[in-house]
Amino acid sequence: MKIYEKAPAKINLMLDVLRKRDDGYHEVEMIMTMVDLSDRLTMSELPRDTIIISSQAGYIPLDEKNLAFQAARLIKERYNVSTGVHIHLDKHIPVAAGLAGGSSDAAAALRGLNKLWKLGISDAELRVLGAELGSDVPFCITGGTALASGRGELLKPLPNPPQCWVILAKPPINVSTAEVYGRVKADQITHHPSARQMEQAIRNASFTDVCNALGNVLEDVTLKLYPEVEHLKNSMIRLGADGVLMSGSGPTVFGLVSKEAKVPRIYNGLRGFCKDVYAVRLLT
Repeated sequence: MKIYEKAPAKINLMLDVLRKRDDGYHEVEMIMTMVDLSDRLTMSELPRDTIIISSQAGYIPLDEKNLAFQAARLIKERYNVSTGVHIHLDKHIPVAAGLAGGSSDAAAALRGLNKLWKLGISDAELRVLGAELGSDVPFCITGGTALASGRGELLKPLPNPPQCWVILAKPPINVSTAEVYGRVKADQITHHPSARQMEQAIRNASFTDVCNALGNVLEDVTLKLYPEVEHLKNSMIRLGADGVLMSGSGPTVFGLVSKEAKVPRIYNGLRGFCKDVYAVRLLT
């Protein structure tokens, strides 16, 4: 028996850091949604008690550093599963990109193994498990669009934003989320994007208002560390994207585009100096 799961990438339409918590994490408010760029996981049961990860991508770890491996180990230990599993990762989402590729893989592994081993775990329980693996994993369990608070694990479902094209571009650098958050000084942030404003824009299905409400306080950190991210953002604006923002801790920048006729110009303009460029739709 084989189980197949898609693991879509996410983008942050807004991301605010409110304060540093006593547990070392940051208190955040984020509105996230998913785009049609996905990894694909194939899960097969093994008779012996082992976890094997394989992938066509030569640049990801295939051991306990891999979040899908950690997800399999966690669910096996928590639910006393004695059989093993082979997970094949067909990787398409760039790594260390601010698109939650690893978190989405972990979420897909939890969903798929729940089916493979017929464990009957509810989505709510899967989200609690996912929170042990990473702050974005609970959102990736159910996907859609949501306002995330706490350290990212408290989720309020929202309607999907108005449909549009999304241009994603990742410069050839990897950004450490831990390093970016480590440099954030929450008490020195002068402009906070508004979760209320973005939520209202989404509920009103106003593409223009969604573009106007985009904001990410982590840009101040990442753009200073990596000028190429700022160059990419400025290029996307110049090429005519309607709303442009860095996703997560970066370095991927996305542009929201309402008119399909604009997409080739922006895509080709970015491909002139950036290899990892994708033109996708919102996943609704």
